[in-house]
Amino acid sequence: MVIEMPENAKKIISLLTDAGYSAYAVGGCIRDSIMGITPDDWDICTSARPQEVLSVLGKKNIIMNGEKHGTVTVFYDEPYEITTFRTEGDYADCRHPDKVTFVNDLREDLARRDFTVNAMAYNDKDGLCDYFSGQNDIEKKIIRCVGDPTQRFSEDALRILRALRFSSKLGFSIENNTSEAAIKNAGLLENISAERIRDELIRIIDGKYAEQILTDYTDIFETIIPEIRPLVGHLQYNPHHIYDIWMHTIKVVVKSPHGTVPRMAALLHDIAKPLCFTRDERGTGHFKGHPELGADMACNIMRRLRFDNKTIDDVEKLIRHHDRRPPANEKNVRRMLYDLGRKRFLMLCDLKTADARGQNPALLKEKIEYIEKLREICFKELSNGSCFELKGLAINGKDLLSLGIPKGKQLGLTLRYLLDSVIEGDLPNERISLIDAALEYYRSEFLSADKPAELNKG
Repeated sequence: MVIEMPENAKKIISLLTDAGYSAYAVGGCIRDSIMGITPDDWDICTSARPQEVLSVLGKKNIIMNGEKHGTVTVFYDEPYEITTFRTEGDYADCRHPDKVTFVNDLREDLARRDFTVNAMAYNDKDGLCDYFSGQNDIEKKIIRCVGDPTQRFSEDALRILRALRFSSKLGFSIENNTSEAAIKNAGLLENISAERIRDELIRIIDGKYAEQILTDYTDIFETIIPEIRPLVGHLQYNPHHIYDIWMHTIKVVVKSPHGTVPRMAALLHDIAKPLCFTRDERGTGHFKGHPELGADMACNIMRRLRFDNKTIDDVEKLIRHHDRRPPANEKNVRRMLYDLGRKRFLMLCDLKTADARGQNPALLKEKIEYIEKLREICFKELSNGSCFELKGLAINGKDLLSLGIPKGKQLGLTLRYLLDSVIEGDLPNERISLIDAALEYYRSEFLSADKPAELNKG
């Protein structure tokens, strides 16, 4: 097999081999190349020690960012990570080796890696070095640990989520022993940083094949988000639903657009349902208040996983509004645009659509028609230049100050009154009308008869 490498990767390998060392492209770039996918980056492994790499390639282009563990980064137009062949000692923290030992044998180095599909190396002289049948596993679409899976996951528990991520992205099945070990050792994820778990979770639920992973590895997701556990098997006893809460959630996730905010909002949109569940005298299930409580729970979960504030805010807003169903008219759409903004409003429509598609298909048509009506009105309002935020008003704070309305709370309340009136359709968004309304509102709300004030109507 011939693998086309970037010229600079070839150059680095050639310089190292000409100096008497072994050197290969390794890992994900080889996996992707075999699969016909253009690699994002090219990693290189070598028998040369970090200082020997420095000697061969020169100080100018190298950053000694991981010399202790045998890794340096060299820049030839773009960064290439170069790691010395090594074996690893115990992993006391289930993430990082207590020590590494540099070796001269490529096979020893590949034996420490996570999965067979990532444990292949290549150079133009030796061709493909595949000691653990990674190419065969790619052909069979299998994720399999190199060696004993329990040992691999004990060394680095994040590999459990990486297995799920590769499966979700590539559509590969996880080999039985690897799968069983992943579930059995899921508790080790408690040793992994929240940031690492967050990053893998995002990639898993955003994968093309996420539905199968969410279904088959629920136990693992319960470990990293314990609030999921009550969703599993919780029947909804409602004509709108044909799935339990967890299976409904999975359907909503995979029917949502790709991206962190849409997929996280889908994953957590019904997280509070078990806490809000009641049944009426006819046995019908209800979940009153679950969007509000769910929004709060989602914020707590995402803060725990160290999501950034903007993402948390976006997801919170979508969950809080996902079950609201005001009549589809211009006034309500303007109000929703005020509450959410254009981008979030359209994301809410996407979440509502995915939510509907994860419910009873017999009741889908009317729900989709309602959501499409919201979209239609939204685009019409936007194309007409309708006002749904303060900066869209025909007057601003400076105008109100010039009228004699003082800066501070009174000015803010007056602006909010004008915006509410425009959104409700009670006032046209025209300067003269807004000035008259502002003066009338200010007089009636803030000026008493015994304390007249000078106001300038000009």
